[in-house]
Amino acid sequence: MLIIIASAGFIALIILLLVRFTPQPPIGEVEYARETLSEAGANMAGTYSRKLYSEAKADFDSAMLNWHRENEKFIFFRNYDKVKSFAQISAKRAKQASVNSMTNSTTLKISLKDKIDSLNETEGYIDKLFGRYPFPAEIRSRISKGKLLLKETELAYSKGQYLPANRKIADAEYLLTGVYENATAELKNYFKSYPVWKRWMQAAINDSRKKNCYAIIVDKFSRKCYVYFGGIKKYEFDAELGRNWVGDKRRMGDKATPEGMYKIVKKYQGRETAFHKALSLDYPNSEDRERFKAEISKGTLPASSKIGGGIEIHGGGGRGVDWTEGCIALTNSEIDVIFNLAKVGTPVTIIGSMKDIGEILVK
Repeated sequence: MLIIIASAGFIALIILLLVRFTPQPPIGEVEYARETLSEAGANMAGTYSRKLYSEAKADFDSAMLNWHRENEKFIFFRNYDKVKSFAQISAKRAKQASVNSMTNSTTLKISLKDKIDSLNETEGYIDKLFGRYPFPAEIRSRISKGKLLLKETELAYSKGQYLPANRKIADAEYLLTGVYENATAELKNYFKSYPVWKRWMQAAINDSRKKNCYAIIVDKFSRKCYVYFGGIKKYEFDAELGRNWVGDKRRMGDKATPEGMYKIVKKYQGRETAFHKALSLDYPNSEDRERFKAEISKGTLPASSKIGGGIEIHGGGGRGVDWTEGCIALTNSEIDVIFNLAKVGTPVTIIGSMKDIGEILVK
């Protein structure tokens, strides 16, 4: 009996020693690393903290690989120190990746919102200032593409897809901001003539006041036709111009509306005009002819160029686009008003703008 008890005690001791001295795998550390990796993945660390998240995953893979290797060894020869170390490093990096991801995504979200708002403003300025600007087809295409990318950015942003949204808005900024800056620079160059326009405008209004007569002023940039009497504005109409209205008219066929101080030389109505009623202007006047001759002499215009003519204020307007060959188009009802009050000899002043560039570019 004593022998049996002693044997049982010996066996129990052996089992106790085996349990006590058999290497145990770091299950807790591995499970914690797995949980932190899962949390980091849920927090989009693979997107917003990619490097650190990738390192955490690699560390976890190393922990599992070493665990597998140790399990292939005889039980007493196993050593799970590397498994534990890799698991702890993985958990630490995954935790930091999760924090970084939330910080980076929040920062990007705020930055994107600012960019979207700013670019929407730029788009608004382009529409306001250059909606009817005679851009070439290539520039119009850039504007359309930029607007489309901005809409796609807003859609991606609404879905929380901040990195794709950031890539799209970078392209949209390049297109829209580039167009706006270049067009603004071109407009500023055009407005260098403002002192001359202002002088013409003031002369026309003062003459109307002194002679107590009608005077017509066409503001090309604002697309307005104003009628003054006695120096006071009486009528204001929307106007449609030549397709290439920016700048003065230089020659026949350039589709530009001229700038200068003119007079009505003839009135047409009925079958006399294709545009309901028309007021013919004395373009080209002496200043236009001198400028034209100077350009021919300097070679800035081909010697075969012709100065052109036939500039009118006529009906047929109301289309909402600039479509004439250089004339000023009003609706039929509006030309009726001007036709009835205007006479042969009524002054017509055509200028680039009644406002200076500073007033126009105010945001």
